[in-house]
Amino acid sequence: MSEKSLFLISDIPGFTPQISRLVSMMNYVRHTTLSAVAGLTVDDLDYLADPQNNSIGALLLHIAAAEVGYQAATFDARELTDEEKQEWSAALELGELARREIRGHGLDYYLSKLEQVRAITLAELAQRDDQWLAEETAFGNGQRVNNYFKWFHVFGHELNHRGQIRWLLRQMPKKS
Repeated sequence: MSEKSLFLISDIPGFTPQISRLVSMMNYVRHTTLSAVAGLTVDDLDYLADPQNNSIGALLLHIAAAEVGYQAATFDARELTDEEKQEWSAALELGELARREIRGHGLDYYLSKLEQVRAITLAELAQRDDQWLAEETAFGNGQRVNNYFKWFHVFGHELNHRGQIRWLLRQMPKKS
């Protein structure tokens, strides 16, 4: 994604028109997330504003884990496997489990996970068309939703947690 195209919601080579627009929005949201965490240290990524909060590192991994869940649901019409649940459980659940297990990693670790997951998403979206975006399934309490909504939800979820990340950054003690 080039800086120049971040502010254009338009066609992207390799994607159908509506999927291009979705990917354009996802690219912009990811760019803002990456900008928010640029240069953070391990201590910054592990910082807890209080004992009940999640760390920035945990939130980054949670963003990736949620995307993995939507990959399974939309691309394969399935739940996460037991192996996937085990790999991503701390990041999916957050809370005490994440505070215990998601720590001590440098920024490159989290960025690599985000990039690996997004590469799969983009490869899968490139194989689909605009009609796929309109396909409907039940969601949560039986509400009908389409794949477009599900992927809109993925980047809306990321925006929410990016807001939490920015809040956590403001709570950190100032470095001298």
